[in-house]
Amino acid sequence: MASIPAYPSLSDATLTLEDRVALLTFNRDDLRNALTGCNLIDDICNTVAWANRNPDVSVLVLTGAGSAFSSGGNIKEMQLRDTEHKDAAFGGDVYEVQEKYRAGIQRIPLAMSEAEIPVIAAVNGPAIGAGFDLTCMCDIRIASSKAMFGETFVNLGIIPGDGGAWFLQRLIGYQRAAELTLTGRVIKADEAKELGIVLDVVEPEELLPAAMKMARQMASKPPQALRMTKRLLKSAQRHELKDFLELCAVFQGMCHNTNDHMEAINAFIEKRPGYYQGN
Repeated sequence: MASIPAYPSLSDATLTLEDRVALLTFNRDDLRNALTGCNLIDDICNTVAWANRNPDVSVLVLTGAGSAFSSGGNIKEMQLRDTEHKDAAFGGDVYEVQEKYRAGIQRIPLAMSEAEIPVIAAVNGPAIGAGFDLTCMCDIRIASSKAMFGETFVNLGIIPGDGGAWFLQRLIGYQRAAELTLTGRVIKADEAKELGIVLDVVEPEELLPAAMKMARQMASKPPQALRMTKRLLKSAQRHELKDFLELCAVFQGMCHNTNDHMEAINAFIEKRPGYYQGN
C-alpha cells in the first residue's frame, strides 16, 4: 500500500486538510500576497503536486489571508531591472528575464493545468494581474463582495507573462477577454459574476464557509471517479470528439470495476449516504 505523502514544506502559506478538503491560505499580507518577491510560487506548485500524490485529498481550496487574494507581481521589484539588480525577479537582460519567467511565475499555470483534483478559488479581496490569472486557472471561483479583478498588465507596459491571455478568453470568450486585457480596467465582484468569471458573490464572512461547503460536497463523492471526471473535463478542451470518447470509454471501464462504484449503487438503492474507500 502506498504511503501518504507528508505535508509539503511551505514558507509563505498555510495548509490544512480536513474531510478530504485541502485549504491553502496565502500568508503574505505584508505584500498583499504578491506572487513574486516571496515564496508563494513554490508553495502553490508544491501543494498541487502534493495533492496529486495524496489519495486523501479530493479538493483543493485557495484563498488569501488579509485584505487581498493576490496583488500579482511585486511592482516595487519591477523597478530593479538594471545590471546592479540581476538577482531581482525582473532584473537582467532579455534572455535572463525570460528565463526567470520560465523558472518562476510560469511554473504556476503548468502546475495548475496538471492538478488532478478540483481547485476552488475563494477570492477574499483584490485579485490583480497574476493574482487574477491564478483565479482563472482554478475550476471554480467564489468571490467576496470585497473582491476586485483586473488584467492590469498593460497599465504597467507589460503583457500577461503567466499565460493569462490564454486562460481568460477560454473562460469568458475572446471579445470580453480582449476588452479587459487591452483596457486594464479593474472590475468589482458583481460585474465579474455577470461576465461569468465568478460563480457566486457572497459577503466576506460567508466566503470561506461557502467555498468549503462546495468543496465538501465534491469531496463526498467517490474519490477515483471525482479525479477522473476532473481529468476528462480538462481533456475535453484539447481533444477531438472521437478521441475524447475513446478516453471516456477507458475511464468508464475503470470506474465500473471499482468497489466505490458498487458502494454508490448500493447506497442509491438503499437510500443512504455512500462510504467510499478510494478503490
